[in-house]
Amino acid sequence: MIKYLVGFALKGKTKFFLIRNIVSLLTFPFCITAQTDTLFYEGDYHIVVDSIQIIGNETTEDFIILRELTFGIGDTLDHHLATYNRERIYSLRIFNEVKLRPYLSDGKNILQIEIEESWYIYPIPFVTLKDRDWDKVSYGVSVSLLNFRGRNETLSGSAAFGYDPSFGFRYFNPNLSYNQNLSLQVNLGYSTSTNKSTEAEYLHGSSFEQKNFTSRVQLGKRFGNYHWAYLKTGFDYVETPFYQQGINASDDNIDRTLVVGASYVYDTRDLTLYAAEGIYALVNYEFKGLGIDGINYRIADLEFREYRKIVEKFTAKWRFSIRHTAGETVPYYDYSYIGYSERIRGYFNDGESEGNDRFIGSVEINYPIIEETRINLYWVPLLPNSLLSYRVAIIAGLFGDTGVTRNSGEPLAIKNFNSGYGTGISFLLLPYFIFRLEYAINDNCKTEWIFDLGASF
Repeated sequence: MIKYLVGFALKGKTKFFLIRNIVSLLTFPFCITAQTDTLFYEGDYHIVVDSIQIIGNETTEDFIILRELTFGIGDTLDHHLATYNRERIYSLRIFNEVKLRPYLSDGKNILQIEIEESWYIYPIPFVTLKDRDWDKVSYGVSVSLLNFRGRNETLSGSAAFGYDPSFGFRYFNPNLSYNQNLSLQVNLGYSTSTNKSTEAEYLHGSSFEQKNFTSRVQLGKRFGNYHWAYLKTGFDYVETPFYQQGINASDDNIDRTLVVGASYVYDTRDLTLYAAEGIYALVNYEFKGLGIDGINYRIADLEFREYRKIVEKFTAKWRFSIRHTAGETVPYYDYSYIGYSERIRGYFNDGESEGNDRFIGSVEINYPIIEETRINLYWVPLLPNSLLSYRVAIIAGLFGDTGVTRNSGEPLAIKNFNSGYGTGISFLLLPYFIFRLEYAINDNCKTEWIFDLGASF
């Protein structure tokens, strides 16, 4: 019997590899054999990563991807951690698809990160809604160069017409100095904007427009995976057709305002486009004017969001946001508003209010009707494949919103809050856009349909 077994073992490499793979499958029940000497891990695995390899990045530098990982070589990897890090890489918004595939080869655990790069040059026409209002349609053309030099830099310019025409330029470099984790952002903009303040319109007696030029330079530093700190400075030019105290911050119809500020961001979200797990926190403080031309006021922002999985496929998220202004003369154009970029569902279409301060709170429970699905339209002629691959999902949800504005010195009373509740469906076509269809009822029992772009928060 022993002689037979020895003879069997020596009958060539084919039988040796067959026996070795049978033993490997028995030893690693959570692996799937892909090649003769390679086993891909799936299911409930726990491995120590010996090596990381990236494939598919023809343009993108490796470090742009590696810096998003919350683990490194020598650390333990499981399915949940791999899924979380996949979403972090996808949140860079420069890839159509991201896969993390750990496998065993020659006794080493290798993590293969496979990415499909998206299209990076976008000279496209656009139609947008100013203040999320369908009566304020703006249209134009935008030219964006994403992932410039393969370092996730962004160069973009736009020209918008229709409601509140504007021109803008933006440069963002998240890796100004990779070793020091420094970033740089420059924004320039010019616009003609319609006054939002009902108090300013009442003072003047009619609606009016203001010409705005804005510039910002922001230097940031990243600390580890989740912390960012920023210093910024800039200059604002606001020209009003007339002078009136309060509508203007200075004693002239033109406000020339120096701006300096600082901010801090803590962000552990998995997929920033539509998060299901993690925390986002923002603290921002700006000084405006610094006493020059009699302009001297301050703006503070505080926001906190939490996203978590609750049971089965249900996820929950909640948010509160505070904006505070104070100083000698806070102009109406820098007041805190609800009913424009920030809205309360239930009062989405007719809930404008203003004041020195703004308080908003929201909560949602979501459930995927259709979970992540890949759609590839490679059969479409003329267009490159990188423009024809999408990550699609449909998510149903229940929500509640509440919010209020107040002037300095006024009490913060619960009875003054406007609140709304409802249900809706979100359609995700990533990494490009999200749109939502929702039905809401407010605390006065009035109902409304809402069609909006982007995630609620």
